[in-house]
Amino acid sequence: MADKVILTCTECLSRNYTTPKNKKTHTERLEIKKYCPKCGKHTLHKETK
Repeated sequence: MADKVILTCTECLSRNYTTPKNKKTHTERLEIKKYCPKCGKHTLHKETK
């Protein structure tokens, strides 16, 4: 079953996105380059607790 995780921008620390993640198959934290509307550019977004 997929759980929702929150993605946070690494530059401005705003919580922008939620995405599903299967925690049984992917145990490490998720890191995706996505567009941050607050920064106005593409930045690395990391999964938060």
